[in-house]
Amino acid sequence: MITLNNLAENQNMKVIAEQGIYTVFEHQKDMSVSPEYSSVAYFMHEMNVRKRQVLCRMNNSAVKLQAGAMQWTAGQVDSSTGVKGVGDFLGKALKGAVTNESAVKPLYQGSGFLMLEPTYRYIILEDVSQWGSGIVLDDGLFLACDASLQEKVVARSNVSSALLGGEGLFNLSLSGCGIAVLESPVPREELIEIVVQDDVVKIDGNMAIAWSNSLQFTVEKSSKSLMGSALNGEGFVNVYRGTGRILLAPTVNGTTMSTSNGPKNSNTTSSKGLVSSVVKSALDL
Repeated sequence: MITLNNLAENQNMKVIAEQGIYTVFEHQKDMSVSPEYSSVAYFMHEMNVRKRQVLCRMNNSAVKLQAGAMQWTAGQVDSSTGVKGVGDFLGKALKGAVTNESAVKPLYQGSGFLMLEPTYRYIILEDVSQWGSGIVLDDGLFLACDASLQEKVVARSNVSSALLGGEGLFNLSLSGCGIAVLESPVPREELIEIVVQDDVVKIDGNMAIAWSNSLQFTVEKSSKSLMGSALNGEGFVNVYRGTGRILLAPTVNGTTMSTSNGPKNSNTTSSKGLVSSVVKSALDL
């Protein structure tokens, strides 16, 4: 029998989310700070830059992890690679290479506790069964999931999606009944959830972090003509058609001083001429 003391009752370890076997803890302060980094730690705390960890309470459960995500286990929890041979390993390595995930996702199963490594990113728990035919994840979003979930690599519907959309040609898709643990660049409360019913959503930039597998993703001109797309300053946009859901980040990789995704300079056309404007807009894509 395993008992964990000074965890759930630790005032510095706040439970911020629970679903299924997963409990998300947030470190309210970094208690181990050297004097030379104390000012940095203070402002990190004030700006909500805090460590977060996921505890899996396993009762004859099985969990798949991103490689290297395990911090410790307690109880009868065993791990395996899930690799069934050289061919299977090569297939997994290829999938990992094109989705920016680990080639092998270790499987942990049994009864006891499994704690994941701390991260400064935000943890999101998603019930995959609520996403219909499955959820498609932006690269690097996967942290862990119930072993009952099926994973596959989905390709964009056309090559232009990879070349122009900023989303890559392949993405990891999860389907079935179970919970997915995701590492997000922004907190869940900031994500905008767009529900699409036989309609279309156009997004300037790769700000969608997850979307329904039922949606068709393409990249198209923001205007009906290439000239119009160049003149309106938007160029190409990511387009999602059909019925499903989209989780949209309000900013790209958090708030930055970059203006690459902001409004274009209004004097681009008038001061530099039409030809220069078209070239400049093309280079801004």
